[in-house]
Amino acid sequence: MAGQSDPHLSIFSAAEVEFLAEDELVEIIPNMSMDSLNFICGDFGPFFPHIPTEVPMWLAMALKKRGKCAIRPPNWMSLENLTQVLEAERDSRREFQPLPFHYVEISRLLFDHARDDIPDVHMVRTLVEDIRDVRFHKVESGFETIGSRTHAVKLKNLSAMEVNIVRPFFVRALQAFYKHDSPQMIPRPDTASTRTNIGDLPRRDLRPR
Repeated sequence: MAGQSDPHLSIFSAAEVEFLAEDELVEIIPNMSMDSLNFICGDFGPFFPHIPTEVPMWLAMALKKRGKCAIRPPNWMSLENLTQVLEAERDSRREFQPLPFHYVEISRLLFDHARDDIPDVHMVRTLVEDIRDVRFHKVESGFETIGSRTHAVKLKNLSAMEVNIVRPFFVRALQAFYKHDSPQMIPRPDTASTRTNIGDLPRRDLRPR
């Protein structure tokens, strides 16, 4: 998998982060009867018409593609909630509002595969995009606070996609500051030669017993 060669600077592609998000549970409304499905990750079902049940996103999309169910959007994707989140994001310049860790990927998957199940889908899509833009602007503004005395960066409530994008930059930026502004943290070649070698010290004769 991409980015695993260096765990300190690992970065995944958008498709890989989206793949991880497909294990998140969503609620579906089946239109058929079917026995339980048994997978390595767990058992799901049985399924009965018009009775909601939770399944992983990947299974929901597979059933939706075959016309076997409708996908119920999560509560956080309601117009009312997204509007409140957007207003709170704009009002707070430093804090990020709590959202599902995979909110970017989940919303994208639903827009692509279940848009007919989302009420007011165009307004919902616009709100999600606006929230993303506001949050990324906060991250960019936070870059300006990084300096030579910065030892760590704490960003609470970031999503998986946001962390995946900003983490490599922050790591490289901190490494650059340590290298150029904190030379005392980097070993100097000449320091090794100035150290006294124990073998060069005069030997003291032992006392006779």
